[in-house]
Amino acid sequence: MEPDIFKVLSIILLTMLKFIAGPTLGFAGGFSLLNTILITITGMMCSVFLFTFLGDFLREKVFARFFKKKRRFTKRSRQFVTIWKKYGIVGVAALTPLIFTPIGGTILLSSMGTPKKTIIFVMLLSAIFWACFFSSIIHFFGMKILPEFMQ
Repeated sequence: MEPDIFKVLSIILLTMLKFIAGPTLGFAGGFSLLNTILITITGMMCSVFLFTFLGDFLREKVFARFFKKKRRFTKRSRQFVTIWKKYGIVGVAALTPLIFTPIGGTILLSSMGTPKKTIIFVMLLSAIFWACFFSSIIHFFGMKILPEFMQ
């Protein structure tokens, strides 16, 4: 039982950094489709909670200490603003697993002044949808393709 706990925790930690790690590592770890979906959602939402509620503290205390203030409008920040204006809260949440990391999407929503409850709600909906989508595809194709490679 202990190795499964370590597998789950490591997949959750990696999913906090990159969403696609959940479905791929869940399948590779031999977890069922439902467990893979739950692990993936948990990983993304841990990241969302962490950066939603500790984002101000991290920005003011930790990042300010290690990073000097740079230009305000970089090419990357302009891209974020363009995405925000074009797609809004729901669009950013929907694009988070595809383009941004869970951390990046949460920071973008927080920095644009989105209420914390709204961030958590839309990111949860996004995590549920994309976890089901990616996990199903990976499990389906993995079960079809994997036996061919084993021969």
